[in-house]
Amino acid sequence: VQLQASGGGLVQAGGSLRLSCAASGRTFSSNAKGWFRQTPGKEREFVAAISARGGITYYVDSVKGRFTISRDNAKNTVYLQMNSLKPEDTAVYYCAARGSYSSLSTELGDYNYWGQGTLVTVSS
Repeated sequence: VQLQASGGGLVQAGGSLRLSCAASGRTFSSNAKGWFRQTPGKEREFVAAISARGGITYYVDSVKGRFTISRDNAKNTVYLQMNSLKPEDTAVYYCAARGSYSSLSTELGDYNYWGQGTLVTVSS
């Protein structure tokens, strides 16, 4: 079972990036998924989460109105569209999945599967 995150890179403030997280080894269509991020010296923090069918989403306040989480269960992939990026969004972004039939969560420990991370750097 593997979650492969991609789409990170260097962007200027105000720009956009779209992260993708493709799953392999099993289907995650019954699993809530989330995105977290981490900067050096800080704990990994919640960014966004989406329910198994995509009908419910939740965001940390600092990204509301700028980031959008979505999923395509046919492609076994979850996305994070990031607009109006700010330097403080700079971090390694990780995708994660909960166990089957679990509701979405903002808690790190509730996620069973993790991707390897993709670096997003926003320059001022």
